[in-house]
Amino acid sequence: MAPSHPTDRFAGDGLRPRRRHDSPSRRHADLGFGIGLRTGHYAEILAHGSRADWFEAISENFMVPGGRPLDVLQRIRADFPVVLHGVSLSIGGSDPIDPQYLAALRALIERFEPAWVSDHLCWTSADAHQLHDLLPLPWTEELLDHLVPRIARVQDALRRPIVLENVSSYLTYAHSTMTEWEFLAALVARTGCDLLLDVNNVHVSAFNHGFDARRYVDAIPAEHVAQIHLAGHADHGTHLLDTHDAAIVDAVWELYRYTIARLGPVATLVEWDGEVPPLEVVEQEAMRARAVAAGAPKECTAAERDARDAAAP
Repeated sequence: MAPSHPTDRFAGDGLRPRRRHDSPSRRHADLGFGIGLRTGHYAEILAHGSRADWFEAISENFMVPGGRPLDVLQRIRADFPVVLHGVSLSIGGSDPIDPQYLAALRALIERFEPAWVSDHLCWTSADAHQLHDLLPLPWTEELLDHLVPRIARVQDALRRPIVLENVSSYLTYAHSTMTEWEFLAALVARTGCDLLLDVNNVHVSAFNHGFDARRYVDAIPAEHVAQIHLAGHADHGTHLLDTHDAAIVDAVWELYRYTIARLGPVATLVEWDGEVPPLEVVEQEAMRARAVAAGAPKECTAAERDARDAAAP
């Protein structure tokens, strides 16, 4: 069957994402409001379903030859759209990209036909050792030159654009020559990759480094944003720490409202990875995201944004 929509070119017949308010200029379907798929919620989802529209599965958790995780994901995928979200690609690292990892990820894609596949714009390994952290990068032309062929290799292997997420950061590099948002715009222009805009990470990094979170959002190429993340963080006074173990704070909800006004409807997911509460609590956060997005003001015009920027101190 021929694909009926540009975003369907990698989706299997009968398993296409449910679309909500698709924008003609956006490259990905708006799946609605989802939550991360966590082991503590498996039984309830299988028994009773979920109020969430879709699920995000951590890719590495399912790179196994068999067992319950794969069975659960197969059953959930029969009823819900799913995306795969990786944590160990290390796209910005200096180690060669692991061909076995790409092969395992490609096998997952072929089996579960996710709406898209994402990972983090960071480095996570050195000398073939996983560091189990999402480490920040310098924003330089040299890094762009380093990333372009690596992203091309990943996209060729996966036969689709990769979606890359901005990470929270707690330091900056003295030799950076551009802002993070300038770097992201240049990266998608040169590689054709897409973006997972983590609004909580923007807020955390903006607080830690003293930049304007809204200016960051304004600079993001809207047509390349496939997904948004929302999550909780910890406030340590001098800095914010991305923890994913608490409810989303009001400042992040406000930035999310601004982001939806700026970008239009985007598939939104609530992450909750530590101190995971009952499924109902996480679903309630996703339903709040739905309400906030529905109440977001109409996108301001370029002239209005320019006037606001000119008035800023």
